[in-house]
Amino acid sequence: MRSLVRRVFHASVEADGKKSGEIQQGLLVYVGFEAEDSESDLEWCLKKILGLRIFDDETGKMNLSVNNEMGILLVSQFTLWGTLKKGYRPSFNRAAMPEKARNLYNMFLLSMQKSFLGDVQSGKFGASMKISVIEDGPVTIWMDSKNRTY
Repeated sequence: MRSLVRRVFHASVEADGKKSGEIQQGLLVYVGFEAEDSESDLEWCLKKILGLRIFDDETGKMNLSVNNEMGILLVSQFTLWGTLKKGYRPSFNRAAMPEKARNLYNMFLLSMQKSFLGDVQSGKFGASMKISVIEDGPVTIWMDSKNRTY
């Protein structure tokens, strides 16, 4: 599982002409799933996202994680698995097939809603979405559950 986590002042997502999710301060989290992903990948990413200390404390140091007054907006993004090994056109061979990815996304969303007491919103899986973001920082963190050493 890959995640791209962005610290935001505001984020919203629109799918099929309707707003499907919106948060104020918090995290915008793009998630993409690999064919080999399992529940352990979801659990690792969930724990890391909720524990990320990327919000400023009273001294201005990034030392705080997302809190219950904030929100988390999850957006599925299979293109996180794009590779450019050959040429300029991304290959998505390692991305999970849509049915498996949808199941993993729904499991991850449900786990996030159970684990985080703040507002959890979501984009629409598999849809073409319009995402509006006002970044805070910017602060962007990349995670890959298969490469946990960085």
